[in-house]
Amino acid sequence: MTKPIKIDFVSDVSCPWCIVGLKSLEQALANASDAVSATIHFQPFELNPQMAPEGEDIGEHITKKYGSTPEQRKQSQEMLRQRGESVGFRFEMGARDRIWNTFDAHRLLHWADEEGLQSELKHALFTAYFTKGESPASHEVLLRVATEVGLDPARAADVLASNEFAGEVREKEEFYRRAGISSVPAIIINERHLISGGQTPDVFEKALRQIAAEAEAEA
Repeated sequence: MTKPIKIDFVSDVSCPWCIVGLKSLEQALANASDAVSATIHFQPFELNPQMAPEGEDIGEHITKKYGSTPEQRKQSQEMLRQRGESVGFRFEMGARDRIWNTFDAHRLLHWADEEGLQSELKHALFTAYFTKGESPASHEVLLRVATEVGLDPARAADVLASNEFAGEVREKEEFYRRAGISSVPAIIINERHLISGGQTPDVFEKALRQIAAEAEAEA
């Protein structure tokens, strides 16, 4: 008998390790389907909440934020490419040259959760940015992607044209900041267990099975 678990996946659509972690987690859930069944809720986190609307050159941004040299950045990109490939996600490193503000993407994801299409939108936004090099700040891109995953385009346009769900997103961001989340991905299971970073499927599977066994023992 499988144990139902709740997963809060705190992440940003401009975070490359978040899609690596998500794909790894999904693979682990498939591997551990005999022990657990999960519902995943995507929670907002902005890596660059003060980012200007026009974005920033990715090389300049990473150098300023992390002090990385071009060689270190190249090595990091290759590691990401390989990790993405291992879990079935394609990074096109040359396709994107800017970092963008993602607040409107989080507002759209909040609405998509109400519509039952949050996971589909989340995956599509990762692909739009990391594979196609498109801006997650662009309303044109956001509207197109929302429509492609089956969300109502007129309603999506209304959300984007307004400030709808801004308060809810800010409230959730603050909640996780107060809870001590300062980097992503942060995977919170049953509101008790925290797994940080883009772990491998094996690491996630081991943790999921252990948590399921502990929950069964407590029942």
